[in-house]
Amino acid sequence: MASVDLRLLRYFLAVAEEAHLTKAAERLGIRQPPLSQQIRALEQELGVTLFNRLPRGMELTESGRALLADARNIIALVDQAVDGVRQVSRGEAGRLTVGFTGSAAFHPFVPSVIRRFRDAAPNVRLVLEESSTGELTEAVAEGRVDAAFIRGAQGASRNVVVESVLEETMLAAFPADHPMVRGRPRKRIALSELAEESFILYRRHNGPGLYDAVISACAAAGFSPRMAQEAPRMLSTLSLVAAGLGVSLVPASLRRVNIEGVVYVNVTQPAGLRAPLNLIWRDAPLSGACRKLIEEVRLCRAQQQG
Repeated sequence: MASVDLRLLRYFLAVAEEAHLTKAAERLGIRQPPLSQQIRALEQELGVTLFNRLPRGMELTESGRALLADARNIIALVDQAVDGVRQVSRGEAGRLTVGFTGSAAFHPFVPSVIRRFRDAAPNVRLVLEESSTGELTEAVAEGRVDAAFIRGAQGASRNVVVESVLEETMLAAFPADHPMVRGRPRKRIALSELAEESFILYRRHNGPGLYDAVISACAAAGFSPRMAQEAPRMLSTLSLVAAGLGVSLVPASLRRVNIEGVVYVNVTQPAGLRAPLNLIWRDAPLSGACRKLIEEVRLCRAQQQG
């Protein structure tokens, strides 16, 4: 059976189900004489007679009836396989691993895109991984993660495509008992007012985008921040702030994190004090699911900008 043309099996099924050459030919969209020739070619290839030719139709022989069930299964399996391959190509099936940094996960854009993708491709197995910008960039470059939301713009040198999604303002995070916010918190401060403060920042190795934005903004404000601590995760940064070990500058979306003992204050924004959110993927042929994710990101961004 491995050598039988699938087209001949489809012709056989049509004739068997219609029990009439002319009706089968109309169903297949071909003429009756060529169909009759194809059925004879299949019988010759198998070395059996599949139909008894009657004056008003076609009747399956015992060999024909034996072939019918198997032919249906074979065609169904082939159709299922073809449909599955096409679904994967369209991004409607398969597997997709999406990474994100801790701070990126708190921006409402990221869960919104994930929900949209799940709705658009419910049959894709979606795997989510949280890590640092550096680790995610390496994982994307090596193909272990398909795409990732990060806060930096690293990756071009690692054959990783970086696409800007959005930028957001940054806030100053104070311990609740800090003199600047104790009692009646201020609504806004100038960045230069933090020149004498001890800073707690996300480690540059883990988040170079945010780290460099803070250092550059402080330099533009006329000072170099005095480092008290560096934290491995954004939430760790806020925990250290709550403990009174210093102040920090964090993306505005982190205000959604209600950590007791932390007070957020808007900052007069010098040039560069913005928190980027980027999407990265490997500069290589992409899976259908990855292409669909990128499409959903662009659609969601366009809707928000519009």
